[in-house]
Amino acid sequence: MQKLTKKIVEATLPRDKDFILWDSEISGFMCKVTPAGRKSYFLYYRTKDKRQRRPKIGDHGVLTAEQARNIAQQWLLQISQGKDPSLEKQEVRVIPTVKELADQYMREHAPRKKASSQKEDKRLWEQYILPTFGAMKVTALERSDIAKLHHSLQHLSTTANRVLSLLSKALNLAELWGYRPNHSNPCLHIKKYSENKRERFLSQDEISRLMSALDEEEQDNPNPWPLYAIRLLLLTGCRLNEILTLKWEEVDLDNNCLRLRDSKTGKKLVYLSSIAIELFNSIPQEAGNPFIICGGKEGAHLINLQKPWRRIRAKVALNDVRIHDLRHTFASIAASNGLSLTIIGALLGHKQTQTTARYAHLIGQPLIEASEKIGGKIMERR
Repeated sequence: MQKLTKKIVEATLPRDKDFILWDSEISGFMCKVTPAGRKSYFLYYRTKDKRQRRPKIGDHGVLTAEQARNIAQQWLLQISQGKDPSLEKQEVRVIPTVKELADQYMREHAPRKKASSQKEDKRLWEQYILPTFGAMKVTALERSDIAKLHHSLQHLSTTANRVLSLLSKALNLAELWGYRPNHSNPCLHIKKYSENKRERFLSQDEISRLMSALDEEEQDNPNPWPLYAIRLLLLTGCRLNEILTLKWEEVDLDNNCLRLRDSKTGKKLVYLSSIAIELFNSIPQEAGNPFIICGGKEGAHLINLQKPWRRIRAKVALNDVRIHDLRHTFASIAASNGLSLTIIGALLGHKQTQTTARYAHLIGQPLIEASEKIGGKIMERR
């Protein structure tokens, strides 16, 4: 038994069995030499309740003998205070990395979400979060780390906010699963960036041009399904996937509505105008196909509307109009005709009022026109 030094440890040759070098200065501090020549530092001690422990401090080469000795001294101090470094080391080992948290999130929580949301979560994890935090322990994440990542994405404000929301949810779950203390979410107080929502509404003239182009296209195109889809999007305010996956069994023309079994916000009622009902009555039902907008494969629905949409909008110089802007147009017409945000939100199936609030500035137009008429009447009497 002698004081362990770099020279002594490196000079010790392997034997047929594990060989222990005990330190003469610190009780229980030792270096184990295996037959393969691997040398590792340990600390042997007994806990307050007399249990034997021998946790590994580290491997020689990664740690020097002096560094291992310093750790052993720190552990002995903790032991004298009634703590158990071996147990605490085991607890640290079972705390997952952010990569492991992401895997558990995608395995246990993500399946509750829509397929499109699951796909987006997976993309955000893989593209933005895991390259930075993947190897870190969940407990090691601090607010400064997340703020730095959020700031690095400020040029992609929407993406930055989605990354922050995903991390916040995952770290809330980490608390629920016992990986972090309660109320320790480091995403708290990180302010989201303002998002510039794109607003493009078709004017009445643009709507007329679009409808004329659809009529012309119908004369020349043997495939009417994309044309039906575009008209339905404009007349119902539905999302693209809601129309493409709509089945005849969900259409209730007797009660002027669509009874969507699934949508971005779950089950949903969509109320139909008489013009929309006329359109549904004019759409032929294809034998053996449950979908209204039929695709190229037998019994399937149309998958993508982008190619015909680009062709049609180019005809009428609406190249900046996206398919989703047809939904915006439906809502903008409702707002400009004086309907309340509550009514518009119900028509569109919004769950949150702030989603509908983007149309608030359009609601005042009928009031301005009414005020103008009153002012005109007053001035007539002078």
